[in-house]
Amino acid sequence: MGTAACPKRMTYGPCGGVGADGGCEVAPEPCVFLPRPLPVRWSGDGTPLEEPRTRAGREVLEVMARRPLVVSGFPAAPMSRDSVRACAEALRGSTDCVLAGDSGRARVQFPPAYRARLMAAEGLRVWSGVNCRDRDRDALDRELASLREVGVAGVHCVTGDHTGSGDRPDATPVFDLEATTLLPRARRAGLLTSFAESPAAPPVRHRPARVAEKVRAGGRLCWLQYCGEVEDVEAFAAATAAAAGAPVPVLPGVPLVVDRAGALLLADFAAAVLPEGYVERVLEARDPEVVGVQVAVELGTRLLGASGVAGVVVAGGAGPGREVAFARALATVTRELGGGS
Repeated sequence: MGTAACPKRMTYGPCGGVGADGGCEVAPEPCVFLPRPLPVRWSGDGTPLEEPRTRAGREVLEVMARRPLVVSGFPAAPMSRDSVRACAEALRGSTDCVLAGDSGRARVQFPPAYRARLMAAEGLRVWSGVNCRDRDRDALDRELASLREVGVAGVHCVTGDHTGSGDRPDATPVFDLEATTLLPRARRAGLLTSFAESPAAPPVRHRPARVAEKVRAGGRLCWLQYCGEVEDVEAFAAATAAAAGAPVPVLPGVPLVVDRAGALLLADFAAAVLPEGYVERVLEARDPEVVGVQVAVELGTRLLGASGVAGVVVAGGAGPGREVAFARALATVTRELGGGS
């Protein structure tokens, strides 16, 4: 049972949504973890963790053994099979794998395994996001088993945003598990795992140690929320390696912004810090899409050459009806960064 005072029932908090003032992302009060001794230590049973059983998972590890991994977001419209297929077609061949997680505008999606099946049928390696907001542990175990059968490359284990901040505030949040307790279940299911961290969210000094605890729980790859300049990413990667006692594969985010709607969506991301002038350079351009792709390639190239970085995750937001066009822009960036090679 998680900490009762946490709206997400978390034991291994704080989550990545803590505001700059220490406020909870859901309740109008400070995060309940900030006054406590941190990090919260992983107290799992030490059950042996499986290596990835899926072919796509093994292929991802083979790519990482020879070069950094290039991952793309997936902007398909929610609950639309045709949009999933069209966006998958646009991304095919340009990226090492595609992250299918929550949408910034609509968090109600097809079940992960069904969406992964649609995407895999179009020739993509799928890295499926699985959140703890919508399902209890029995349902999560079934989803993990289904994802293994579909043959996903990996699973991104997240606690998830609270329903109070989404497009279905009438839905009851579950949070039977959280990211840290989902990770070992995914590993025991034979899946390659990733997890998220927000280096710029309070308490900043404890974030590297929190990464180390997630690694002990079964996390393999750490995908970072946007956290500033390349030097900030390098510093965080070094701090996580020190906390974990060994290098942790860190994959920072590369934001793709091609219009004002995408910039506004990005502004809503909790604890997101962008390089100075990044969005302004795009929005002030005569052709924001061309410049948006250009600055994303520039930042991605610098990050791929940074110390401690094992890859990048290129993502962003698409306006309604712009999903396929945005997928094509993502494909341009990831291809330029060496994805799919």
